[in-house]
Amino acid sequence: MRVILSIIFFLNLNFSFSQSVTNKLKSFNSFKAGEKLEYKLQYGFLNASYASLTLKEDLVNNKKVLRATSIGRTTGLARLFFKVDDTYETFFSFDKVQPLKSIRDIYEGGYVRNAETLYDYNSNTAFFHDKIKNIKKEFKIHPEIQDIISTFYYLRKHFDISSLKPNDLIYVDIFFDQEIYPFKMMFLGIDKVKTKFGLVECMRLRPYMESGRVFKDNEGIKIWVTNDENRIPIKVKADLRVGSIVANLVSFRGLSNPFKIIVSE
Repeated sequence: MRVILSIIFFLNLNFSFSQSVTNKLKSFNSFKAGEKLEYKLQYGFLNASYASLTLKEDLVNNKKVLRATSIGRTTGLARLFFKVDDTYETFFSFDKVQPLKSIRDIYEGGYVRNAETLYDYNSNTAFFHDKIKNIKKEFKIHPEIQDIISTFYYLRKHFDISSLKPNDLIYVDIFFDQEIYPFKMMFLGIDKVKTKFGLVECMRLRPYMESGRVFKDNEGIKIWVTNDENRIPIKVKADLRVGSIVANLVSFRGLSNPFKIIVSE
């Protein structure tokens, strides 16, 4: 469940772009405070989970910032077998998507974690605090580091995909759970995706995640993101070792730009 939510949020690792990708970085008005995205995750015939992403204004050290909150929980029969209540939060500045504080408060089938990370870019240090075990640690980072939630907004705001060609790769590193994880994502092309809102033109992307423990193989995940100024995930499909999980956008509000539909239904 944690991995699937991460994918939805772009996922949901420090930005270490190749030269060709770096040249495509710009700045776009892709989101604003007040945005909310809601998803339903289905495993086979089960409506297994609910996930949401909300963006609000907040304060960090008396400075106005954006606060991104992602919530994920199992529902219905899935909750009886495996209870999940996850909340991830990230605080970042308006002008540059750079994590200032990250919060992870989760319950996953008995596994509990409540941790906070503060980022100091003067010393390039992440200050990690496990609030349950009362453990504090420091980790060296670099100025382009992202966390699991801020990555989603960084790509939406700064990355220009207009000149990407099929099979081009985007390279990312993310600081998560006391480690920096390398991550890459491949641009596969443009699709027209049928949704509850109508037909939507989307970019099809493939994130490369760790295989073996959860996923069927290293290419078992595909993400469809709107090919417009908003760049929001419409659909995620993950092939697992047993079956597959599909996440679909079911509601949205507060978008920064019009939501483009090819054919309304």
